[in-house]
Amino acid sequence: MKRDLPDVTVIASPEEAIQHPDVDLVVIASPNATHAPLARLALHAGKHVVVDKPFTLDMQEARELIALAEEKQRVLSVFHNRRWDSDYLGVKQVIEQGLIGKVKHFESHFDRFRPEVRVRWREQNVPGSGLWFDLGPHLIDQTLQLFGLPQSVQGNIATLREGAEINDWAHVVLNYPQHKVVLHCSMLVAGGVSRFTVHGDKGSVVKQRADQQESQLLAGVVPGSESWGEDDDSLAVFDANLRASEISAPRGDQRQYYIHVRDALTGKISNPVSPLEALAVMAVLEAAAQSAESGTTQTLALTADELAGLQ
Repeated sequence: MKRDLPDVTVIASPEEAIQHPDVDLVVIASPNATHAPLARLALHAGKHVVVDKPFTLDMQEARELIALAEEKQRVLSVFHNRRWDSDYLGVKQVIEQGLIGKVKHFESHFDRFRPEVRVRWREQNVPGSGLWFDLGPHLIDQTLQLFGLPQSVQGNIATLREGAEINDWAHVVLNYPQHKVVLHCSMLVAGGVSRFTVHGDKGSVVKQRADQQESQLLAGVVPGSESWGEDDDSLAVFDANLRASEISAPRGDQRQYYIHVRDALTGKISNPVSPLEALAVMAVLEAAAQSAESGTTQTLALTADELAGLQ
């Protein structure tokens, strides 16, 4: 930190940092079980708050934070940064342009190959851990942005790797009136599968490779640089005659989330990810987990007022 940002003050204690008089916005990117306690502390201190996904451990915690943010008149936002991924933006563009007609089957995968269980909180049996709570929020939020709330949810969540303490595989179906959505994540996919596969009544679109911003960061690419967010993996679009064509993937730019947060804090625009939208993601997360445990189809545990606010 001192090397890259020498003028930044580093404070070891989150409680002390939150109370600092120069702090206007608190960003919480700590283990999931600490999201609600730290966000609550920051809101009580009169700070605006960004919380990493998942919003909280459960819907009750999320509702309490939403009420507190309203009481304190502070911005509370959740870091659903994958709305600005190249793969998602490309598929969204194809759907909105009507190139495949009405969507009938939408499949979204976040798969990795990590057969060895790592010693880290995300893979330990602690509150808020597991692959579904880690990657599920990305898959769900993108889906809700495209299609709104599903009528019901069917979940199958499992622990497959030897020595694993918590789930590392999830297959979730969202039921809509006229189409189906499949959300899948796994830690045992060596060859990989398409990031998105979408079938409509006039054609299909396939996006093979995932957005590259995370890989670019790990490789040292600076956000906002010339190559930032570039994606040379085109989308394959198949028409009704089974002819294939390629469409270039748009540039991804997750920086847009914080640009929008800045503008929301100055009153120029609305919150880029409202806490109510994040509560909807929590509702799907919980419904899938309950479905997997009970073996039954679940509906979303949202109130009438919450449903009205999400329309």
